[in-house]
Amino acid sequence: MAFKYYAAALFSFVVWGVFSLVLKPLSNYAALDILTYRVAFAAIIIAFISLTFRYKITKENISIIKSLIPKERFKIISATIFSAIMLALNWYLYIYVMNAVSVNATSLAYLICPILTTVLAGIFLKEKLNIGQWIAVGMAVLSCIMLSYGHFMDMLYSVVIALSYAIYLVVQKASTKLDKFFTLTLHILISSFFLIPMGMSTGETVTHSALFFQLVLLIAVLFTIIPLFLNMYALKGLDSSVVGVLLYINPIISFLLAIFYFDESITLLQGFAYGLIFMAVVVFNVSYLRKHQDAVV
Repeated sequence: MAFKYYAAALFSFVVWGVFSLVLKPLSNYAALDILTYRVAFAAIIIAFISLTFRYKITKENISIIKSLIPKERFKIISATIFSAIMLALNWYLYIYVMNAVSVNATSLAYLICPILTTVLAGIFLKEKLNIGQWIAVGMAVLSCIMLSYGHFMDMLYSVVIALSYAIYLVVQKASTKLDKFFTLTLHILISSFFLIPMGMSTGETVTHSALFFQLVLLIAVLFTIIPLFLNMYALKGLDSSVVGVLLYINPIISFLLAIFYFDESITLLQGFAYGLIFMAVVVFNVSYLRKHQDAVV
């Protein structure tokens, strides 16, 4: 049933949509500092879960990797390392732009991401879209053009953030041999090998408050492990282009928080563009559900 996959994707993107509520209180800390502790906590927690509660599944998946022919083993290991690098890049840029540029800049990134995901899925996964879905993509492109007007640097940061996560999504859809939680464990552990040494090499001595550790622990669990796993779970039952478009829930919530909670100024053009985005989400998903209903009939 597609509903549980939709629910998983929606919940993960709603959670990420309110990420700024936790990140903004940490704006006095460097992005790399936040990210280092986030990844360290996430790596410790997910490794503990995998080696205790999911030990049997972890052992089975390691056996699967060992049993593969060298070519297939190399393919899976390469895809896993590449995915971890894309995830690490996405995390760092997201936090940096959120605290150093603006909340709206990160929102723009996740407006571009579904478009890039749809394009990549069409090229590499051969996912086909119907007319209604292409209309929705066109509406999304138009809204992104509107939002990028006069904000070149925002757009530049946004494209890199969006591309890193779009690639991550498409690679996960193509990877089906291993358990999703085991795969996520590898992604986070490998990311930690890149990010933790980078954070420790700055040489800066920073005093962290108790609130810092509480919020970063919350980020590691609620805003990292849980939504990433739900995202990967959703890809078991939905096309990556659909999960990509549902990602629009994230920036819509971030945009509303930027206006009503963080008091960031917006223009009439921005308001219209986000309204167009919301319509695109509805059109895309209605078209997708109709296509699958017609296929069943």
